[in-house]
Amino acid sequence: MSAEWTFACPRCRGPLDVTGPDVLRCPQDGLAFSREAGVWRFLPPDRARFYARFLAEYETVRRAEGRASHDPAYFQALPFPAPSHPLAEMWRQRARSFVALLERVVAPLEDAREGQPLRILDLGAGNGWLCYRLVRRGHILAGVDLAVNEWDGLGAHVHYDRPFTPIQAEFDALPLAPAQADLLLFNASFHYAQDYAKTLAEAWRVLKPGGLLAILDTPVYHDPESGRRMVQEREAGYQERFGFPSNALASRNFLTYQELAELGRSMEVRWRLHWPTPRWRWAIRRGRAWLRGQREPAQFPLILGRKG
Repeated sequence: MSAEWTFACPRCRGPLDVTGPDVLRCPQDGLAFSREAGVWRFLPPDRARFYARFLAEYETVRRAEGRASHDPAYFQALPFPAPSHPLAEMWRQRARSFVALLERVVAPLEDAREGQPLRILDLGAGNGWLCYRLVRRGHILAGVDLAVNEWDGLGAHVHYDRPFTPIQAEFDALPLAPAQADLLLFNASFHYAQDYAKTLAEAWRVLKPGGLLAILDTPVYHDPESGRRMVQEREAGYQERFGFPSNALASRNFLTYQELAELGRSMEVRWRLHWPTPRWRWAIRRGRAWLRGQREPAQFPLILGRKG
């Protein structure tokens, strides 16, 4: 059992019994959950089958993109890999978002807490690089994802010299008792949700009153047609390269500003947006795209909401 986090059954949300050093059991549902190779596995068998195709295709794409590694130095350097990395430009965007997160969210919370650690939940933790960065600042981290491999998924926790709690689980069925997190991060992952309102409601459940929710590196558009065209372009590229469109989940894969406003109204939260990349740069890109008859380029604002 994690010393820092109180787990709950992802299906009924009830308390779990400890039946072994690395085994928990739900007395209501009869489901058992174990920690394997340091990763807590909270996907019930039917949900593991549901995600099998998605994970197989996802990991195929990730390997081909050059994300696989077994080098601790590589993981510990993220989001600042070597300039020669095949995804260096993507990581530059991620690094800008990371710096904005530190400046706009983490540092102010640290000042307010006067040295007391924050309890932070990283949804879409991937290989755990953000967990590691924040643990190094003295905070308590849990990272949630579906992939558990050691070369790019939660199993990569073995490559870090500071511990955090890796959890394989769904965003809509977090295996946590309510009101635990001071800060909840959707780490380049909110656009994978299949029902934005449901996913946000579950995130709200595990946030403490007054806690902050942050959405990082999700593509946002003014025009939903531009988002749909982006998805079509990406799927066509995957189909040509890999023989599948990589759309096993019914994810939207983008967000619009109108949707964000509607979600805010339904949850009674007022979003605050910060811009890791200056907006004038996006305006120039948008103007060039318009002149060429291309779709609107995505923006990647840092989106913040506070639980009342």
